[in-house]
Amino acid sequence: MKRMTLIAATAAAALAVTGCAATTTGGGGTEGETVTLDYWAWGTAQKPLVDEWNRTHPDIQVNHTDAGGGSDSSAKLVTAARADSAPDVALVEYNTLPAMIVAGVAADISEHVADIEADFAPGIWSQSTFDGASYGVPQDAGPQALTYNQARFDELGIDVPTTWAEFAEAAAAVREADPDAYITTFAPAEFGGFAAFAQQAGAEWWTVEDGEWTVGFDDEASVAVADYWQDLIDRDLVRAEPLLTPEWNAQLNDGKILSWPAGLWAAGVINGVAADMAGQWAMAPLPQWDEGDSAVAFQGGSAVVVTTSSQHPEAAAEFAAWLAASEEAARIQIQEGQYPASLLGQELTLESDPPALMPQQTDYWSVAAEIAADTIPDLSWGPNVNVASSAFQDAMSAAVTAGTPLRDALTATEDVVFDDMETSGFTVTRR
Repeated sequence: MKRMTLIAATAAAALAVTGCAATTTGGGGTEGETVTLDYWAWGTAQKPLVDEWNRTHPDIQVNHTDAGGGSDSSAKLVTAARADSAPDVALVEYNTLPAMIVAGVAADISEHVADIEADFAPGIWSQSTFDGASYGVPQDAGPQALTYNQARFDELGIDVPTTWAEFAEAAAAVREADPDAYITTFAPAEFGGFAAFAQQAGAEWWTVEDGEWTVGFDDEASVAVADYWQDLIDRDLVRAEPLLTPEWNAQLNDGKILSWPAGLWAAGVINGVAADMAGQWAMAPLPQWDEGDSAVAFQGGSAVVVTTSSQHPEAAAEFAAWLAASEEAARIQIQEGQYPASLLGQELTLESDPPALMPQQTDYWSVAAEIAADTIPDLSWGPNVNVASSAFQDAMSAAVTAGTPLRDALTATEDVVFDDMETSGFTVTRR
């Protein structure tokens, strides 16, 4: 991401707007005045975070609004920014942040947050850094891991796989030991999950250099990942179906779905639909495509941005930095089930109990810290992730339903993404 060049005219205009913001002093308000900031963010951690900030920072008060999660919030941010009425601060998912920059929503806050860069692992800090400039502060992280039903693995005599080749062997062993069980689910609508698998294998779906974008959804690495899952589907070694449906939840509770390779947040999600299984599950590092290469990609995670609409960018950046890097905020995040992005927050997890789903795994947080420290640092997302996600979901779901090759769905996705970028005025080529 660090090597991305921001060339869109809208982004330049956004930075110009930032430069015209009102003169501020101290925390960002005029002398002797209490500054009030508006903050859009979703999730259970946000209200207690804001409450604690307001209690300890009387000169800068924050109003919190839950404007919807992920893509819903980002779409509203773009609309509000065009009317110069966006909130001062907002939570944005890492994969949609490039679109927020190009659309003129996120402001360059480098001068306000440079002193906290060392508080984050490089791979996490880079998620909100573009072309050497910081457009946000990472709040939480979701590197991929393997959450698995340890009790069922032990019962069936399945070793925890450390490579994807071993995972395929384990998938076959599960089916042989229990014909009603599957090691995992391939969910055709999980854009972020497949993207992370492909990135772990070396894929880069968007790159940009000297103002020219390149898209490559059906590159060698991505096709290899698609073929890997295609083989497991064809051999009936994984279920190809949506996640978190009533049917999927029932299979999970019955011990018929034995793992979920996903972000570190998976433990909380599973506990939400299978709380009675607490003590049966555990977490391990994600299987590796190449043995010895432990780097993984993110599946989820978000940054706090200051918008170009803010009249108090300094105060807004101070609040964003506190949310992401302070001890008080980190403790609240952990209490609410978030995995903090900051190194301090990750260290504090080591003093915390394991997630409710796996209370017996006393090394959960130390394993999580090792995984988070080994995330791939230079992954890039494009300016139309929302278009790509929708196209991917449609094409993958259609391929699973029709029994056509998953690799063809990647080509179909690339066609949509390429056409959309060309129509939007980007200089774009195919890899």
